[in-house]
Amino acid sequence: MRFRSKLLVMCLALTLLPMVLAYLGLVLFGTVQFSALKNNTDKNLMIDVFSTAAIQIFDDVTSEEQEEIGEMVLHSPEKFLDIDVLDRINGDLAAKYSYLVVTIGGQPVYCGSETDDLSWLNQSAVGEIEEKEDIDLLFFEHLLIKDQRLRFPDGQRGHVYIVTATRTLGQSIRSLFGEIGMLIVAVMALIALLVSAWIYGTMVQPIHMLRKATKEIKDGNLDFEVDTSDKGEIGDLCRDFEEMRQRLKDTSEEKIQFDAESKTLISNISHDLKTPVTTIKGYAEGILDGVASSPEKVERYIRTIYNKANDMDRLIDELTLYSKIDTNRIPYTFAKINIAEYFRDCVEEKVIELEARNIDLSFFNYLEDDVIVIADAEQLRRVVNNIIGNSAKYMDKKKGIINIRLKDVGDFVQIEIEDNGKGIAAKDLPYIFDRFYRTDSSRTSSTGGSGIGLSIVRKIIEDHGGKIWATSKENTGTVMCFVLRKYQEVIQ
Repeated sequence: MRFRSKLLVMCLALTLLPMVLAYLGLVLFGTVQFSALKNNTDKNLMIDVFSTAAIQIFDDVTSEEQEEIGEMVLHSPEKFLDIDVLDRINGDLAAKYSYLVVTIGGQPVYCGSETDDLSWLNQSAVGEIEEKEDIDLLFFEHLLIKDQRLRFPDGQRGHVYIVTATRTLGQSIRSLFGEIGMLIVAVMALIALLVSAWIYGTMVQPIHMLRKATKEIKDGNLDFEVDTSDKGEIGDLCRDFEEMRQRLKDTSEEKIQFDAESKTLISNISHDLKTPVTTIKGYAEGILDGVASSPEKVERYIRTIYNKANDMDRLIDELTLYSKIDTNRIPYTFAKINIAEYFRDCVEEKVIELEARNIDLSFFNYLEDDVIVIADAEQLRRVVNNIIGNSAKYMDKKKGIINIRLKDVGDFVQIEIEDNGKGIAAKDLPYIFDRFYRTDSSRTSSTGGSGIGLSIVRKIIEDHGGKIWATSKENTGTVMCFVLRKYQEVIQ
């Protein structure tokens, strides 16, 4: 539920509902306890005995019995001599804080009250307040008296009095409305409690949950979840907060991983630089100390120094490229390349170097001569050199073989670089393109390498819109495969 809707429901619950329940409670109490009181729910019941409106209320209380007495006066006055009839009428009046008095010739012949001394019959203070047909409404102290004249068939005259104790009835009515007031207060308190519980459960509790979550984040703990089940604004806030927490957690994990990878890279680069630097120093000292006594030996020493310097340059180049990969700033200069001619040039450059290591490099082209791809020649050469360099580095055969094949696979050109080296275990094959992953950590010191070569290869191929994968069999060899999309002229 939306926040605005919740406030509207809360407002309605705190205003209309108490009014409705109070009205129902008023009707219920009036019906159960004072069913004889009619049309009094909208009258001022803070009763003033001198008020005509109040007297009218007390008059209405015994109106039913008054009608019955009126019928008896007109049609069967002899019934006023029947004690059973009078007791029945008096019993009905007793429930309304009233009683019946009958006089004949000024003498009382029936009194429904055991405590009243009927002194009011002879008091001049009894005055006529209102004449209502043959009924007089009289007031004496705290008594409201209805006086109806009576004539018997034998000519005797009398009076029938309905006496109502206004103080007792008024107190009862005030008690009734006091109970209704208490009911209204109880209902409003209950509604306020329920609304408060609802507001707490749907608004305050989620805010407390978010406050606790912010404390967790402040303390550096991101391993928790925020409940996002609410559908309103609070739910939207919780969902945004949970997304923020998840991003912070991912960022924190990435930073931890990046720091670990950086330490690994520095360790690898430091180790790999130490080896050629040591070699360069040794050969340079050999030249300076005159160990290289012949021109041929000096040349061999210098060439070794040159080759080791190239290895150092390659490692520094990989480190530079690694930093560009993390910031997606690898410089590309894409151009149209005849892929067959490009790989022929690559093979010619590498063949002499590999022959010196007793490795045969062969090239097989199964493409048409005019197949073109869009690629960065420098970065693609880095891919080829890295793959061939790995094949030569891990070659364990006396006579090494590396074959490069170009194949047509529809809209793509597939390049396969195969060797007959020691191969890669099946369990390691899915991870060889991950940064710093080594199939055999014990080979680090002997073979060297930063551990990021194949991850750079994958990045470059993917940036070209291609895909790279490998197949391998231990003690047999490995095949590195990648595809590049062909360039096709668009005819308009």
